[in-house]
This record gives sequence, C-alpha cells and structure tokens, in this order.
Amino acid sequence: MSTMAVPAKETDCSRAGRITRSLLGYGVLAGPVYVAAALVQGLLRPGFDLLHDDVSLLSNGSLGWIQIANFIVTGAFVIAAAIGMTRALGDRSVWAPRLLGIFGAGLVAAGVFVADPMNGFPAGTPAGRPETMTTHGILHIVAAAIGFLCLIASCFVSARRYGREARPGMKWFSIVTGVVFLLSFAGVASGASSPIVVLGFWAGVIVAFAWIAAVSVDLYRGTLVSPTAA
Repeated sequence: MSTMAVPAKETDCSRAGRITRSLLGYGVLAGPVYVAAALVQGLLRPGFDLLHDDVSLLSNGSLGWIQIANFIVTGAFVIAAAIGMTRALGDRSVWAPRLLGIFGAGLVAAGVFVADPMNGFPAGTPAGRPETMTTHGILHIVAAAIGFLCLIASCFVSARRYGREARPGMKWFSIVTGVVFLLSFAGVASGASSPIVVLGFWAGVIVAFAWIAAVSVDLYRGTLVSPTAA
C-alpha cells in the first residue's frame, strides 16, 4: 500500500519577512502591556479610584513616570505594529495602518504632555476639575482625541478591506470595535465620571487592543505563506 507524501508548507523565511513578523508581534504585546500597567497602578496608588478616575491622571505625582512610560512604550508598540501592517498589506490597504500609526503617535504624545491633576488625585489636588487648564493638559486631550478618532477610522477602513476580501468575521469584528470604541470615547468626552462611563471606556480600550492584536496575528499568518506558494 503506497502513501502520498504531503508537501511541506512553503514559508517566507526572508529577512524582510522576519522583520515584518517581528513588527506585527508588537501589536499583540501592546494591549497586555498597557492594560496590566494601568490596572496595577490603579489598584495600588493611594487616592486613585478605578471606577471614577481617568487613567491619564496616573501620570501625575512621584510615580507618574510609570504611566508616562506606559503611554510612550505602548504607543511605540502600536507604531511598530502599524509599520508591520504596512509591509504586510502592501497596496491592499494604505490608510488603515497609517491611521493606526497616528493612534500610536497619539499615545506617545499623551505620555509627553501630562494630563492636569484633578478630582483629588494626586493627594492634595482640589476636588473636581481644574479651573484653568495648562498647555500640556490641553495638548494631552488634543493628542488623545486625534489618536482615538484615527483608531476608529482605522477600524472602519479595515472593515472595508475585509469586506472586499470576503472575510465577514474580521469585517464585523472591525465594525463592532469601531462602534464600541466610538461610544466609549463619546462617554468620556462628555465629561461624565460615573462608574458606567469609566468602565465603558475600559471595555472600549480592551476591545480596541484585542482588535489590534487580532489584525496583527491575521497578517502575521499571511506572511508565513511564500508568494511562490500561492
């Protein structure tokens, strides 16, 4: 009885392929790094309330450097992933990775320009919002807003690409992510600080980073197939 040999799957083992996959790997790391660092700080830093306070406030105080580093490192990871997506997608999609890269840059800028203290955090800060905002506080809000809007746009642009490629699962994941993050961002932008709004934004952030990871993994797998094997 004879058996038919199964040909080995051809893979792109070129240096360019390895670099692309390494860059995409940062898209998987970005979310866990950001969420873990923010949650640990939120639970351990005295006076911070995870159900009411914005994570950006953690950039203040003697330990503020931790959240500043979290913003900058996570932003750099997202930018690296966006570059990897550009390399993996080629001319299939130009704007999706560009918009995601702007989101990453927005995170870096949010770390550079520290949010103004408020709501009694850090200790000694008056309750409520500051009467006047500093320049770096304004720039923090502007950078975050631009980054968030670009992330939402990247979701919808990606959904369109997945639609063209007849990938309904990733298409709807992209649409849902864009809608969820838009609603969660709108809640925070309204100025409300109720637990529902704050937890809603946490949910939006987690879904968004899960989407970035999923797209990164999807494109990572695509680079494993050599063009000559298609």
